[in-house]
Amino acid sequence: MLIAGPTASGKSALALALARAGGGVVVNADALQVYDGWRVLTARPTPEDEAEAPHALFGHVAMDAPYSVGHWLRELAPLLDGPRRPIVVGGSGLYLSALTEGLADIPPVPASVREEADALPLPALLAGLDPPTRAGLDPANRARVQRAWEVLHATGAGLAEWRRATSPPLLPLARATALLLSSPVPALDARIAARFDAMLAAGALEEVRANLTLWRPLPAFRALGAEPLRRHLLGETTLEAARAEAVQATRLYAKRQRTWFRARMRGWTPLAPP
Repeated sequence: MLIAGPTASGKSALALALARAGGGVVVNADALQVYDGWRVLTARPTPEDEAEAPHALFGHVAMDAPYSVGHWLRELAPLLDGPRRPIVVGGSGLYLSALTEGLADIPPVPASVREEADALPLPALLAGLDPPTRAGLDPANRARVQRAWEVLHATGAGLAEWRRATSPPLLPLARATALLLSSPVPALDARIAARFDAMLAAGALEEVRANLTLWRPLPAFRALGAEPLRRHLLGETTLEAARAEAVQATRLYAKRQRTWFRARMRGWTPLAPP
């Protein structure tokens, strides 16, 4: 079973309810919930949730370790054939599309290329892409734009060209029950704000503080809300302003997710959130 949807739409609660009712293992398909330094800020399942049903691929990657959709697919493969029913849940559209549509076998990017990309502003990264790849990207998603820039400059071929040589999918959509949670925008916006307040109450600020000495321009530190809370801890902004920035960034991210889902997940079954 596959469950997708925008952030804060209730995916994890649905996955846990299904695992409790019918058995199975809840498998993460969120690119930031893999990191061990974030539990509260990325809304990873709580220890209590994990005690109620088996969970996999959550919080198992070091904050500074390289991790990609290719790593995720390799770790997911044995779970798809395991003894427990996998309930794959997350909002990372690239992960879910790679699972159901296949993934190009792109060579690893050298550290020197990644460091060069880290130092470039987003407009420069966009300008350095080949037109076919640039046309298929969300220009506001730095992580995806930077990945495309790195691939082009490391291999000489753009992501669009690599995708034309895509391998067969691990789980074709026709073989899966694929649910796509959808929620009216005003209701989702309210949930996003309430969830961030709950994160603050549960220790999100302390979680960011614990990661300050590790802070690097790496994918792990792009967790929604992390940067404004870091700036608050450094005395550069108030907690109220950091909260407002984080909530707005999360709403914009949810909007980008909805755009992706409409374009790429038309074969999924829409479902109102629990």
